[in-house]
Amino acid sequence: MKKIFTLILLSSITVYSNNDQKVVPLKKIDTPIVVDGIIDKAWDSVNEISGFFQLAPYYGKDPSKHTYAKILTTETSLYCLIVCYDDPLNIQQNTGKLDDFGGDVVSLMLDTFGDKRTAYKFAVSAAGVRADCRLLDDARNRDYNWDGIWFSDSKVYDWGYVVEIEIPYKSIQYNSNLEYWGIDIDRWIPSISEDQYWCRYEQNEGQRVSKFGKLLFEDFKPSVKGLNLEIYPTAFGKLTYLGGNKYKMDPNAGLDIFYNPSPQLTLQVTANPDFAQIEADPYDFNISRYESFFSERRPFFIQGNEIFMPSGRQRNSGFYTPLELFYSRRIGKKLPDGREVPIIFGAKAFGRYDDWEYGGFVARTPKKDFTNYDGTNASEPSAYFISGRVKKQIIGNSNVGVLFVGKQTTGNTYGVLDVDGAFRGSSWQLSYQLARSIKNSDGDYAASMGYMNFSENWATGIRTRYIGENFDVDQVGYVPWKGTFHLASFTGPIWYPKEGAVSQILIYTGPVLDYEKVDNYTDHGWLFGYNMQFRSNWGFEVNASLGKSKDLKVKYDSYQLTYSSWFSINPKWNANIWGGYTKTYNFSRDYLAFYSWAGGSFSLKASDIIRLGTSLNMWIEGNPSGNVEDITYNARPWISITPVNDLNFYLYIDNLFVKSSDKLERVFIGGLFSYQFSPKSWIYFAINEARNRFNSTRTMELSDRVSVLKIKYLYYF
Repeated sequence: MKKIFTLILLSSITVYSNNDQKVVPLKKIDTPIVVDGIIDKAWDSVNEISGFFQLAPYYGKDPSKHTYAKILTTETSLYCLIVCYDDPLNIQQNTGKLDDFGGDVVSLMLDTFGDKRTAYKFAVSAAGVRADCRLLDDARNRDYNWDGIWFSDSKVYDWGYVVEIEIPYKSIQYNSNLEYWGIDIDRWIPSISEDQYWCRYEQNEGQRVSKFGKLLFEDFKPSVKGLNLEIYPTAFGKLTYLGGNKYKMDPNAGLDIFYNPSPQLTLQVTANPDFAQIEADPYDFNISRYESFFSERRPFFIQGNEIFMPSGRQRNSGFYTPLELFYSRRIGKKLPDGREVPIIFGAKAFGRYDDWEYGGFVARTPKKDFTNYDGTNASEPSAYFISGRVKKQIIGNSNVGVLFVGKQTTGNTYGVLDVDGAFRGSSWQLSYQLARSIKNSDGDYAASMGYMNFSENWATGIRTRYIGENFDVDQVGYVPWKGTFHLASFTGPIWYPKEGAVSQILIYTGPVLDYEKVDNYTDHGWLFGYNMQFRSNWGFEVNASLGKSKDLKVKYDSYQLTYSSWFSINPKWNANIWGGYTKTYNFSRDYLAFYSWAGGSFSLKASDIIRLGTSLNMWIEGNPSGNVEDITYNARPWISITPVNDLNFYLYIDNLFVKSSDKLERVFIGGLFSYQFSPKSWIYFAINEARNRFNSTRTMELSDRVSVLKIKYLYYF
């Protein structure tokens, strides 16, 4: 094997470099490549893309396994070949989703607008499993909701494995006037936790779109002709339990349309969509005075939503998060009696023009009667929801944008107008927001700002948020902290050892301020933290804070200790553990006491086709005398079976146990069969059942049972 590697390294012809930026010319051929994982003779006509760089676990060292790639194009599609050398016994071949033990994986990334901020990512595992996403904010963030039409295959040999990718130009957006696209290629080797990239990145920064190489157009430029039209007719049937052994059958149909009139513009329309949620939201335990936030899961809202996202999100950071001024779960929301407001019609448009990005959204919901928690009758009025967004790239890969979100009902107008943006360097980002709420003739202001800088030996972060007392966007957004001001910052040294088991150490400290007008007091304290990460793919973080607080006229010395850790040291399993202890005000019980929590999640690859795992959470509420008032437990075990790619059986049981009653208070069982029989064409069958212990009987009773059969087929023109 060593001799083979030596011959390959000596004979391979690498691409040339231009001012330290790698460049590869794109060659056009007339005959399409057969995408089957077999290296056709057509690939002999193009040079190798080699000279990969090891980002982890030993930064800057030569990769331990040889990798090369090749790029070709026809008039209609871009093709990529990636060849990975390794002992086949070490290659992890797993069916199922790539984010669940994806095994050995390679990725092709393309900046098709040359903006050095955004890119497409196409990932394929050694087993042929595919995944895609959009890199945003110079790769600081990911949008995994993007779902493209592209093709791939893989094949394992006695010396390694091969991946072939075909990307039809009509399935992606791009600037047809560019002389080159940004490009990078990645290989992940889980058996040794090695991450290779074709382009070189700084250890303190990680991947950056702004440092991609160039895919150079010499004799060819992509040019799409045709309808570029996707039509998705959907048929679905829902069987709902009404109580008293009675059921209701609801057959229905819907239609989704995606249309790209140009490589830089996408139109999306949905009529009578089915938004039956396959999996229930995770249980949320909340003792604060603020509403809980739940992520959006409905496809129409999450596809193409990057244009409506404010700048500055920090992936895997959580330190700074912009205000959620467009909270799409307000549209078609769940009512107090458990029913949902239907959506009659929805449409989106988004695209680019030079340095500009733009998008628009409209949805219509009808009037819906419902029963309140107290048994009284009420109705949700019919409404139009609209949103408009414009962003412009400035000063390199920085940007500034304007967002409007509105809701119109009979006699009432709600909304918010926002200006936001970000200034970026490769190792730092300064993000900002300024917003004005609209509620008929009333309104108020809100603002937020976040700064993050990870240099080679020092880390600094600052975040601040101001919410006016009358800043009310409850009809369109999620900003529950009215009449508040928040400021937090940290700074401290960071080390990246070149050898040994430890890959990173961060020690940080800084002040925290929280003002709430309802208490007319500024909580203040100091934060201390320690973060350590290891080359074997695990790490932990501990932080503590001490300060002075006031809630509901009660002043007290506050403190908090939290712990979190993550483990991916074995390709067959991963885990997370977290916990904390604090002295705080319990708004659900209306007193000051200690509060503690602990939890974890675990996932195991039981076989090549079976994965199983669970999440576990425990919340401990104290009382003013220092004793335990109650303990709440929540577990969510699950099993996923994927006998072949694109076919999956998934089952989970979500249960809630309360110590004071010494009984299960809720059990939710969900099962899903899903099969992608053609690109973006699916068959779903789901069964969901909820049982609750009602106060009147104190017995576990069936409260909800729904079965859904859904068929969605893509017509692609």
